[in-house]
Amino acid sequence: MTDTSSPPLADLLHAAVTSVGGTERPGQTAMAEAVAEAIDDSSHLLVQAGTGTGKSLGYLVPALAHGERVVVATATLALQRQLVERDLPRTVDALHPLLRRRPEFAMLKGRSNYLCLHRLHEGVPQEDADEAGLFDPFEAAAPTSKLGKDLLRLRDWSDETETGDRDDLTPGVSDRAWSQVSVTSRECLGASKCAYGAECFAEAARERAKLAEVVVTNHALLAIDAIEGAPVLPGHEVLIVDEAHELVSRVTGVASGELTPGQVNRAVRRAAKLVNEKAADALQTASETFERIMELALPGRLETVPEDLGYALMALRDAARTVISALGATRDASVQDEDAVRKQALGAVENIHQVAERIVEGSEFDVVWYERHDRFGASLRVAPLSVSGLLREKLFEDRSVILTSATLKIGGDFNGVAASLGLAPESPQDPEGGEGGEDSAPRWQGLDVGSPFDYAKQGILYVAKHLAQPGREGSRSDMLDELAELVEAAGGRTLGLFSSMRAAQAAAEDLRGRLDVPILLQGEETLGELIRAFAADARTCLFGTLSLWQGVDVPGPSCQLVVMDRVPFPRPDDPLMSARQKAVEEAGGNGFMAVAATHAALLMAQGAGRLVRASGDRGIVAVLDPRVERARYGSFLRKTMPDFWYTTDRNQVRRSLAAIDAAAKADGA
Repeated sequence: MTDTSSPPLADLLHAAVTSVGGTERPGQTAMAEAVAEAIDDSSHLLVQAGTGTGKSLGYLVPALAHGERVVVATATLALQRQLVERDLPRTVDALHPLLRRRPEFAMLKGRSNYLCLHRLHEGVPQEDADEAGLFDPFEAAAPTSKLGKDLLRLRDWSDETETGDRDDLTPGVSDRAWSQVSVTSRECLGASKCAYGAECFAEAARERAKLAEVVVTNHALLAIDAIEGAPVLPGHEVLIVDEAHELVSRVTGVASGELTPGQVNRAVRRAAKLVNEKAADALQTASETFERIMELALPGRLETVPEDLGYALMALRDAARTVISALGATRDASVQDEDAVRKQALGAVENIHQVAERIVEGSEFDVVWYERHDRFGASLRVAPLSVSGLLREKLFEDRSVILTSATLKIGGDFNGVAASLGLAPESPQDPEGGEGGEDSAPRWQGLDVGSPFDYAKQGILYVAKHLAQPGREGSRSDMLDELAELVEAAGGRTLGLFSSMRAAQAAAEDLRGRLDVPILLQGEETLGELIRAFAADARTCLFGTLSLWQGVDVPGPSCQLVVMDRVPFPRPDDPLMSARQKAVEEAGGNGFMAVAATHAALLMAQGAGRLVRASGDRGIVAVLDPRVERARYGSFLRKTMPDFWYTTDRNQVRRSLAAIDAAAKADGA
């Protein structure tokens, strides 16, 4: 329970907001009060807090006042850094005189995010070095090459860094370079066996987390902690999930498995020198059989595992089990630094055994499919049909959980998101949320605290209902004409959000030939550089796909037109989404609305949220897909987006864009 001697929550919130130079907002106050109540009641809260609410302080202040350990899990690096580098230091300083204590805070990430001193000093296991064309990467990589420069800089940085956290290295290094100096949890020797255990950056981060009152982590590590049964987070009484609209996707990713021929071959090579010939040959033979089958694999879901694939997976599973036993029973003193090599091999083979056994067992709650990548070839994947039961069991017991985002109400209520999290729907008899007739369901409340922005006056939602309905294939010349006219009327200033990279590329190529405005395209430079260039020049446009729908924060005149080329439904051939949709239908529900429309609505709400980032922002969100106006699900999509003034009048929109452009130019932007 909250310490009754603590100052009133209103005083604490005022001190915290003042410390960051902000002003208190009704939505932020309502959120802080609801968070404090949920923590005191050991209940759960879903709170939608629009852009500009100040939701970080809305949950940090009551959590710090409570005085027990809290874990804050976010989806993005940007928010993690904001919390640890800005919000928490200022809030702790502001609350210290009132609370008469100074809460400690720490950041904790997965092990592969930290520099491994063993890898740095002892080198990469030979199989990895051979694959990279390097025996000793630090010696063999040419110092003038990109890889060589990165590795030398990492070695210098290891003597300077206090955290070993990859994200503290500026500028960053390539994934290839980082892989030479980091390990996964499966590959780690463990502090007690490692010669560098006492200096280990990952272990130091875990120790700091054990001593902290607030631990900031990410959704993936939260999922690993909940799912795998081996605690990586310290015990905590309160869990706050920010950017909670991403949680189901991140948990699904952690709960998924993959097998590729290359991955299996690497495991064979790593294990071959450490086990007897018979065990190594059996794994090699199983690997070759699996590779032959994968050469013929066609993309798509496997409703049942084909007989030949089933036999191949059983052979892989059994051979992997034998190798795992052999790795634990034999040692070779001639193998240099055998513990590291053995751990690496064991981790690779254990993963093969785990995934192969899971697919062979054929759970009705799993979806299995083939994927084929132009560069990497075929892969066999398995993912849970739903993670709602898992979350309900693992997340909501023994602690209060606060889930917050700017987008939690889908189609006008919390029920869609709640169901995906394993929570019962809100009951009409219990308007504050609750058990919905299920005694075992966790008790929860949904709260929408709104936004300080006046969306109806600051923005227009325009749907181009005169355009032809987009098809699955082919160019959309009418859409490109409409896009060009809108960008020209806006004088640039456009963020183009496309449903595929192919569509973004086609639009950029077409408009570069028509208009005299700079058009940046995702993939032509790092995302950070693209966003900085977009923000720096108001005439510039930025086109791209998924990460732009959720990852761009550019207030001011550089972003006054946000365009969506079409409703971002999942691909019809997406095996996991299709399976989830079918499961809802078989249970008597509307699969399209529960899965495809909900997925699209969430993305569209996030995309539309890119427009208004500050109280002075003005602009238009243009959806170049007539289905948002014509289709029955159109109102569902519109209800999820900010409450902009709505129109389908193309001439009105052009006049508004011209006026906004003129006003921006008059202001010197």
